[in-house]
Amino acid sequence: MEFIEQEIKGVWLVKPKRFGDARGYFSETFKLEEFRAHVGPVEFVQDNESFSSYGVLRGLHFQAGEWSQAKLVRVSRGRVLDVAVDLRGGSPTYGHHVAVELSEDNGWQLFIPRGFAHGFAVLSEVAQFQYKVDNVYAPHAERTLRFDEPALAIDWRLDPAEMLLSDKDRVGVALKDIKPF
Repeated sequence: MEFIEQEIKGVWLVKPKRFGDARGYFSETFKLEEFRAHVGPVEFVQDNESFSSYGVLRGLHFQAGEWSQAKLVRVSRGRVLDVAVDLRGGSPTYGHHVAVELSEDNGWQLFIPRGFAHGFAVLSEVAQFQYKVDNVYAPHAERTLRFDEPALAIDWRLDPAEMLLSDKDRVGVALKDIKPF
C-alpha cells in the first residue's frame, strides 16, 4: 500500500496495490500493521456501507465530543467525490477541506482522523460506499455542517438542481456556529 499524507495533516490517501489478470484483480484493502506504521494507532470497531444513486450528497457529518469518529472510506462500486473538513480547534487548517475522487477503478481510500466533518457526492449512476470507524454511531452526538457553506467553497461537481439531500443535510449549521474539537 502507498500512504500519501494530504494537504491537511492527519488526512491520508491510501492506495492499495492491485494484482490483476484476465480473471480480475486481488487487493488487500486493509492491513493493520502497515496502517499503524504509516497513520498511527487506530482501532476500528465498526464497518458501514451505503448504497446511493447519482446526485446523492451525504454530509457533511460528524459526531461531537467523545463520540467523534476516525474513518477509513472507500468505494467498491461507482465513483464519488469524498470531502473531509478540518474542525480541530487550534489547527492551522481549521475550516479547510480535502476533496478526493474515490472509485471502484482507482481503488483508493481516504483516512479521516477524528475532528473532521465528512461527506461525499455520488458522481456515477450508483455508488457503494464502505467505511470503517473507530467509534460507534451515537445519534445524540451527530451533527451536520452545511454542505454548501460559503466559507468552504466546495465544488461538489454536481449541478445543485440534481443534488439529492436528506432533510438533515438540507439544514446543516454554518461553520461559524460549530464548536471546534
